[in-house]
Amino acid sequence: MTRHLLPAALRAGAAGLLAPEAAVNLLIGHRYWLTRPGFAGEYIDTFPGITDGTAMAAVCWPEAVAALDRGQLSGSGSETRILRLAASLADGIPVDLQGALSNLDDTNLDYVVTAIRHAAGRRPDHDQP
Repeated sequence: MTRHLLPAALRAGAAGLLAPEAAVNLLIGHRYWLTRPGFAGEYIDTFPGITDGTAMAAVCWPEAVAALDRGQLSGSGSETRILRLAASLADGIPVDLQGALSNLDDTNLDYVVTAIRHAAGRRPDHDQP
């Protein structure tokens, strides 16, 4: 699947589930992980939807975080923190909020706040059904 189709497939795969929607939107907004072929190829599964064949995708959150922990995935401090925060939202993987939120720039902090609000049922206006 091309990187241009991946955001729509991730959104389709998470549709209707607030926390997973929030997590994939966080990754999509942040951009870094979805542009890395090693991440998309290794830690994102793609599949057709069962009702109409719509392209869908899902992040393998535990495997991605385990790869971070083993040093098999690398990124800047903010990039790895965004991935850990998204994994926590989507799959309940524990994250140290003090460490994860420290030193995020305003743009990334805005993405995280929007994701937390979304997970709590307050979708961004453009995502309202």
